[in-house]
Amino acid sequence: MTFGEQNSLSESYQLLDKALDSGINFFDSAEMYPVPQRAETQGRSEEYLGRWIRHRRIPRHRLVLATKVAGPSGQMTWIRGGPQCLDAKNIAEAIDNSLLRLQTDYIDLYQIHWPDRYVPMFGEAEYDSTRQYCSVPIEEQLDILSRAVNAGKIRYIGLSNETPYGVMKFLQAAEKVDGLSKIVSLQNSYNLLCRTFDSALAECCHHESIFLLAYSPLAMGILSGKYLANDGGPPYARLNCFRGRYSEGESRYNLSKAATKAATKEYIRIAEKYGLNPVSLAIAFVLRHPLVASAVFGATKLWQLQQVLDACNVELSDDIIVEINKVHSVFPNPCP
Repeated sequence: MTFGEQNSLSESYQLLDKALDSGINFFDSAEMYPVPQRAETQGRSEEYLGRWIRHRRIPRHRLVLATKVAGPSGQMTWIRGGPQCLDAKNIAEAIDNSLLRLQTDYIDLYQIHWPDRYVPMFGEAEYDSTRQYCSVPIEEQLDILSRAVNAGKIRYIGLSNETPYGVMKFLQAAEKVDGLSKIVSLQNSYNLLCRTFDSALAECCHHESIFLLAYSPLAMGILSGKYLANDGGPPYARLNCFRGRYSEGESRYNLSKAATKAATKEYIRIAEKYGLNPVSLAIAFVLRHPLVASAVFGATKLWQLQQVLDACNVELSDDIIVEINKVHSVFPNPCP
């Protein structure tokens, strides 16, 4: 999501080379990336990924490529005029455009980036029924996605930023209508500061064999501790570099909120107590979850990528988990 904004093409190649050489084969993008989103750069993240695959002549079967279609937006008018809705026409057009940018014949996992209906997300915690609006039927969305599966354009279907209601409605639609594909994954935020998945969504996913792709495992870098520095952290850090331009980061991952700052300090204290890098504590916590298939992270520097790779070899002791849960009981989900 940083390729084409924070990272140049050559820098993106270096990060992708290092990731692949280290055993990472799952690469996630979206038609709206990079962020912060703007018309001039829209689609570059997919383009850079596609150019890297072609330039390095990487056999397609070695990679698992995932991307996402943007939902309704009153801001991104440069993406299909809004998009005003996520109907069959919009989804079909988005798939074809992503295939072109990625320079591939098929996408392994195609996800709806956010629902085509009102749901509380990106920092909102409570549902407000007065904000609901007419939306495209889930059956129509699943039908066009299933047609893309049958046509060989995509292999599997996933959701993102979804609720238990939405997950179950997609599953019900697939059960009711012959030929509709079942969703296989859910990409939602999951980290030490946001464990909302662990309630109703975890139950849905457990019983329906749907796995979590946990995005923001470092809470947009907050859990690394870099923003707690007296100077507010390095100027190249995303929340500093794009201050005032990144609504999700500033509404959800905001250290001006007392609970967020206090919880972050406590998790960093735990890491220091047990001789761990805070990044290792955060990543290892996410990866130990039985429903997590992958932690979806963004690195803009090679040393950041190495920290995450190192964290993959860390196992948290029972004592550490007890301390983590104590902090969570005092500061439950400060970044929902």
